[in-house]
Amino acid sequence: MERIYAYLPQEFVTFVLVTLFSLLIGLSQRRISLKREGEATLFGTDRTFTFIGILGYLLYILDPTDYRLFLGGGAVLGLLLALNYYVKQTRYHVFGVTTIVIALITYCLAPIVCTQPSWFYVLVVVVVLLLTELKHTFTELAQRMKNDEMITLAKFLAISGIILPMLPDKTLVAGINLTPYNVWLATVVVSGISYLSYLLRRYVFRESGILVSGIVGGLYSSTATISVLARKSRTAVAAEAPEYAAAMLLAVCMMFLRFLILIGIFSLEALEAIYPYLLAMSLVAAGVAWWLHRRRMATPGAEADADDTGNPLEFKVALIFALLFVVFTLLTHYTLVYAGTGGLTALSFVSGVSDITPFILNLVQGTGGVSVEMIAACSLQAIVSNIVVNLCYALFFAGRGSALRRPLLAGFGVVIGVNVCLLAVFYLV
Repeated sequence: MERIYAYLPQEFVTFVLVTLFSLLIGLSQRRISLKREGEATLFGTDRTFTFIGILGYLLYILDPTDYRLFLGGGAVLGLLLALNYYVKQTRYHVFGVTTIVIALITYCLAPIVCTQPSWFYVLVVVVVLLLTELKHTFTELAQRMKNDEMITLAKFLAISGIILPMLPDKTLVAGINLTPYNVWLATVVVSGISYLSYLLRRYVFRESGILVSGIVGGLYSSTATISVLARKSRTAVAAEAPEYAAAMLLAVCMMFLRFLILIGIFSLEALEAIYPYLLAMSLVAAGVAWWLHRRRMATPGAEADADDTGNPLEFKVALIFALLFVVFTLLTHYTLVYAGTGGLTALSFVSGVSDITPFILNLVQGTGGVSVEMIAACSLQAIVSNIVVNLCYALFFAGRGSALRRPLLAGFGVVIGVNVCLLAVFYLV
């Protein structure tokens, strides 16, 4: 925008921008106000908001030093808005003040356009337009929210914005890279990804099918998602079994991408060594899921319940993760001391029985001074082991004689086999 000033007078460009922005805001506000309140209580029209913006610009440039004219005009506008609100409240029992606030923002556009960079005043206008148009969406969102949703958000803000900065970054045990800050930082990052997955599943993909549930749930926990889908498959018809197996493999696919994000946050060197293999594993899982999805018979798509898994952001969950992180850090250190890298390799396979996220995160944070190659190898081994465990969970929760067993064994068998081959390639390379 600043380049235009080199070809056109600055006053002309500013006047056009203020007028255009005021008109856009007036059009949006008029349409919403007519739907909500009606013509009788409407404060002016779209032209009124345009004239408010122009008035603010004229009074601002006429007294550019003390801004007495601009402040006086704002006071008069505020008085008129107050009178309008009083009439609406007493005669029509309309109590909203959104129109008043938007009119005052429109009046302030002139000094914003004159003094701030172009990205900022465009951002202001965009936010005003979006918030004006999304009123109905916000109302639906508020009605859909659980009673304790704000409490949950407050918990996340507490663990990330209050507890984390207060923790010391000092080593707890000599010779071990374990500090309260590192432990809680890993907890905050994992909780944040889990919470984002929960919000997407509940508010964005609420009415989605089982495939989308597998994708979004995999960002939170592939094990929990697979267990839920396996239980739900018991009530599904046999023709839908490949679809459930495909959703479970999509959860595994998203698990690979989730670890790419987590590893990249804590160690770029480890990410550089492991990302080709994780991407390849993710593509294989997605490809097998697509193949199973194509093989399903033409039946109505099943829908997954977004509330099957509860909100993951709880203090007890965070504390359990922090405890597991400490346990795996100590296990990794003493395994290296007494059993060497061979013992760490065995531990990586054993860790797949439980949540592997604490094990991998303590590796990428430099516990025990493990080499980047060893970190990548142990992470891949833990992931392959965890996929085998997830297959066992799926078979168990699906029950004996389930139609899900055949597509599960076929799909997961291919994914596990390819992953083992990629792991062998990693060691050979």
